[in-house]
Amino acid sequence: MSYLRFEKAVMTNLEESLRRELLRTNRSGAYSASTLVDCNTRKYHGLLVVPVPEIDDENHVLLSSFDCTVVQHGAEFNLGLHKYQGNNFSPKGHKYIREFDASLVPTTVYRVGGVVLKRETIFQAYEDRILIRYTLEDAHSATLLRFRPFLAFRSVRQFTHENSVASREYQVIDNGIKTCMYKGYPDLFMQFNKKNEFVFQPDWYRGIEYPKEQERGYASNEDLYVPGYFEVPIKKGESIIFSASTSQIKTNTLKSLFQKEIDVRVPRDNFYHCLVTAAHQFHNRQADDTRYLLAGYPWFKCRARDTFISLPGLTLAIDEADYFELVMNTAEHGLREFMAGEPLTVKIYEMDQPDVPLWAVWAIQQYAKYAGRDKAFEKYGKLLQDIVKYIEEDGHPNLRLDDNGLLYANGRDKCITWMNSRANGKPVVPRSGYIVEFNALWYNALKFCASMAAEKNDAKSAEHLEALALKTKTSFVDTFVNEYGYLLDYVDGNMMDWSVRPNQIFAVAVDYSPLSQQQMKSVVDICTRELLTPKGLRSLSPKSGGYNPMYVGPQTQRDYAYHQGTAWPWLGGFYMEACLKVYKRSRLSFIERQMVGYEDEIDYHAIGTISELFDGNPPFHGRGAMSFAMNVAEILRTMKLLEKYSYQK
Repeated sequence: MSYLRFEKAVMTNLEESLRRELLRTNRSGAYSASTLVDCNTRKYHGLLVVPVPEIDDENHVLLSSFDCTVVQHGAEFNLGLHKYQGNNFSPKGHKYIREFDASLVPTTVYRVGGVVLKRETIFQAYEDRILIRYTLEDAHSATLLRFRPFLAFRSVRQFTHENSVASREYQVIDNGIKTCMYKGYPDLFMQFNKKNEFVFQPDWYRGIEYPKEQERGYASNEDLYVPGYFEVPIKKGESIIFSASTSQIKTNTLKSLFQKEIDVRVPRDNFYHCLVTAAHQFHNRQADDTRYLLAGYPWFKCRARDTFISLPGLTLAIDEADYFELVMNTAEHGLREFMAGEPLTVKIYEMDQPDVPLWAVWAIQQYAKYAGRDKAFEKYGKLLQDIVKYIEEDGHPNLRLDDNGLLYANGRDKCITWMNSRANGKPVVPRSGYIVEFNALWYNALKFCASMAAEKNDAKSAEHLEALALKTKTSFVDTFVNEYGYLLDYVDGNMMDWSVRPNQIFAVAVDYSPLSQQQMKSVVDICTRELLTPKGLRSLSPKSGGYNPMYVGPQTQRDYAYHQGTAWPWLGGFYMEACLKVYKRSRLSFIERQMVGYEDEIDYHAIGTISELFDGNPPFHGRGAMSFAMNVAEILRTMKLLEKYSYQK
């Protein structure tokens, strides 16, 4: 039985199928996304969504959907599905779905009377091209397929509506047409591997609605332009391949191209293989051959903190150190530009966040454990030295090293940590001053760099860093450890945040902890009691003031809940690392049971991947972005840790 297979009962029940999303990507940042029944429920959904750098740095929906109609004896059976205003669905093609399978490539089987039609969809890995193969598996009489393309040509953050500016012009090309609705956009090439007839019948389909936007209190409807339809006769056993792209293709190559793309796909036949495939979806290669990791889909770009946190899990944990090095080369370039006060030439956002250099050291530390300390020092030793020097000399505009050895950052009016939600222009969680994970990472960085210096016989540097680390350790314990056995989240003068938050777990999970064994155990235990869920750690304890665990409702309401009780799997990764560090093999079975909670998500929210966050209360529904890099990364890294501890005697 297939690992990601859904029967007719699930597919025809819109309450079940519409909440399940499917994502396909390529290496340029382009993607294809919708629900399992191909009914778009977000403005970010689309069959062909591509970056258009000539316009802006957003993705743009060119081809929103592509409806197929089966025609026999003059009777038409439309397999498409759209939601219109007033909770009206049309043309209800989902009722013809017999099964859906996403284990290798997303495959939908339709049955219309005696007609059985299979549709397989692939997003080409290194081109902005969506490929769909239609195979007529059974038919008792002559069959015609009719295809209607729904065009948007707009940013993922906007909507399109009927207007007189949109161009209706098109040109006939090899087995298809090319068209472009607005100046500045690339042409959209729609082609088949077989001769077809295009019937020009321009019209706007009005009032298409996106419920996911409606839930957030946003505008939620648009009009889509349909220039006409293609008609292709098909015989029993025959396959027809459709291509939509920003470039023209020789149509006689479509059949071999489709098979070539299938051949390089890894079957998603278990939890691990699903995560590996999901990890590859975050890969991004620009025209200048720089490599990045996108923070998530569908709306995230490459962010500095996310890059360094997710890099080890998305590469080293699946034995892809070469991609770690490629991404780190790009990230190091950007980090050095920032530290030198120069404009960034790389496409990495939020490089100015004060904890970014600290996470960079942590990422290199993971590389050292994987590839060896000698190789890590050879590749990144100078960067490690420069980062520590930069921080120690107060080079960062919002990171100050105080005499007590702790790092101070001002976050009262600006979000400076991963808890970055805002409301009315202000941080919802204004973490400022001595921030717990900043200083845990700082101590870890000092000890790691000191040990590397000692190994390279740089006694002077090692001695200096050890002395600074000792000062930091003493102050860390004095500042953050409270009488209740957990760590304050931040301390800013007389302001102390006593909220029980997950950021304290980093002080245990890092290789060099400033805490004693008993203090580490106490932190792990309180996180277990108050923060742990089957989907990771809550961002706030239910016992703390302001607990708001449900990420639902209008956007403002969601902003207030974003870090006030919602659960995050990537935090769960650090928790499980801390748990194994403190309790060793005695907690192996416990951690393995925790992993089951993540595997349950693989076929529930976004197929084959892990969504951005989860409600902090049962039933812990997945929310936010459909795929989030740090979550996938930390689950993969946890699986690697489990493997390591399982083999220890």
